[in-house]
Amino acid sequence: MTTDDPDDRTLWSQAAAGSGPAFGVLFDRHAKAVYNHCFRLTASWAAAEDHLQNTFLVAWRKRDRLRLEHDSALPWLLAVATNVVRSDRRTVARRLRLFRKAPVEAPVPDHADQVAERVDDQRRMARLLTAVAELPRNEREALALCVWSGVSYADAAGVLGIAEVSVRARVSKAKARLTRRLGAAPVVAAPALTLEDR
Repeated sequence: MTTDDPDDRTLWSQAAAGSGPAFGVLFDRHAKAVYNHCFRLTASWAAAEDHLQNTFLVAWRKRDRLRLEHDSALPWLLAVATNVVRSDRRTVARRLRLFRKAPVEAPVPDHADQVAERVDDQRRMARLLTAVAELPRNEREALALCVWSGVSYADAAGVLGIAEVSVRARVSKAKARLTRRLGAAPVVAAPALTLEDR
C-alpha cells in the first residue's frame, strides 16, 4: 500500500456504499493472507481457495452492516475465514455420517500429476494440523492468527475479545506444546503460497 492508497476503513466505507472497485482493492490487498490462513487451517490448497471465496462473499454481504473497529480489515477477515472453515468442517462431518450409512464403493484413485512440493507441503501441514487439533481451541485460534497469519497480538486480542497478554500466553503455550510433540520449531514452518503459485 502506498501513501496515496486509501486505508481499509475508507475502502470499507466505500464498499458499504456499493463500490465494487473499493471492495476489489480490499480483496487484492488481503486475499493472499486470507488464502494462506485458510490453507493453514485445512492443509488443502483447494479447500483454501473455496474458503477464500466464501470469506469474501460473507464480507460483501455484510459490508453495509459492519463498521471496522481497526484500521485494517485483515483481522476481521481472518476471523470470518476461521468461521467459514469451522462451518465447512461441520458440514463435512454431517455428510460423512450420512456416507457411512451408505454402501461402501471402491475408491477411484486420482491419477492427476501432482507437483512434488505441493504434496510435501500438504503432508507437512497435515501432520502439523493433527498436532494442532489436540491443542485447546483458544490456543489454536491465537496460533493461527498471530504466528501463521502475522496478525499483531493487539489486533488478535481485539478480534478474540481478550487481553493482549492472554493472546501472548496462548501463543506461547501452543508453541511449547507443539515443540514437545513435533520437535524443534514446527510452528513457523507452515508453508505459504501466493494465489499465482497455485
